[in-house]
Amino acid sequence: MSEAPHGAPIKTPGQLIAAVIASFAIPIIVIVLLAHYVDSSTRTGAGTDGLAEAEVSKRIAPIAQVEIRDANAPRTYKSGEEVYKAVCSACHASGAAGAPKFTNTADWAPRISQGFDTLWHTALTGKGAMPPRGGTSPDDYSDYEIGLAVAYMANNAGAHFEDPPKPVPGAPAAGASGGAAASGAAAAAAGAASDQG
Repeated sequence: MSEAPHGAPIKTPGQLIAAVIASFAIPIIVIVLLAHYVDSSTRTGAGTDGLAEAEVSKRIAPIAQVEIRDANAPRTYKSGEEVYKAVCSACHASGAAGAPKFTNTADWAPRISQGFDTLWHTALTGKGAMPPRGGTSPDDYSDYEIGLAVAYMANNAGAHFEDPPKPVPGAPAAGASGGAAASGAAAAAAGAASDQG
């Protein structure tokens, strides 16, 4: 076996000069192109809305915030529509997870026939895929506000429910079953008063 001598790939001075220039030029061109690519994003200049104080505050705001309420302050109740939009519309607007769609009379008819107290109790205790109180806590929405939302949704689907009685400040909260018990106790007291008179 004969071994052939190894030859260098650069044989002339012109090839050497081209190799030296290429070894410097190619990395410089790549670096310039990368710098241009990185720098080509849209920049927000001074004086635009992106640097306004409100926009900057919104971007750097903490994720969670604490809301402190005065426990002795009078309670302001949200309307049925406000509670529906904040809590119930997530499922009832689209009919997700078998929820009766808002304003769909066919979906609501069997539920409306059960009566307001049953619907209110179901909203407070949950049923099927619906969590109790729509996934809220009593600190977020009172039983009364949940009742307003139930009446709002049912009335928009053809019911003629009255809003639940507004709670009296300082009185114990009455839910769906408590409201029925209170009205039954009031009727019994009225009957006893008529027997005595």
